[in-house]
Amino acid sequence: MYVMRPATAHDRAAYADLIRARAAWMLRTGKVGGVDLLEDGRAEQIAAQAGNGHTPVWVLLSPEGESIGFTSLYDQTPAWGWTDGERAEPALFLATTFTHPDYRAAKPGTLMAWWALAHAARAGKLWVRRGCGHLGLVRYYRDHQGFDLIHETERGGHPAYLLARKAEELDHLPVTTASAGTFT
Repeated sequence: MYVMRPATAHDRAAYADLIRARAAWMLRTGKVGGVDLLEDGRAEQIAAQAGNGHTPVWVLLSPEGESIGFTSLYDQTPAWGWTDGERAEPALFLATTFTHPDYRAAKPGTLMAWWALAHAARAGKLWVRRGCGHLGLVRYYRDHQGFDLIHETERGGHPAYLLARKAEELDHLPVTTASAGTFT
């Protein structure tokens, strides 16, 4: 069974290592964005969000207890790109997802996204929303995770694609939720 739990400051080193491993894999396989992640201190800067009290970072643990994915799950839909009406609907916003390339066969990104759908449904939310900056990710989120493209916009001079999926419990999801205090 996989476990999702809130990330703590103790997870920062593992998070930074995972980001660097992902970036190196992206470079080897010709994926966009890997170079940016390998810039000086970028992995540590992102990883510092774990347990900082401001960013709701979650970690996915393999059945063996390895950190194989990290994502942030916000209680609010961001203002950029969404209508006031959409932002008024109860939703969680999934952002900054990284998975370890050595665990690709387990589909940790999909496990985290589907866990977020169930987590949102249990919390009384109607939607899980997410954004990304690459059409390849849009296709993956749509075709493999069931998200719909809702808006295309611009953020910081770059294209931004906003997606959503109705929150729902998923049968036979091999992921459980634990509190941060469960793992010290």
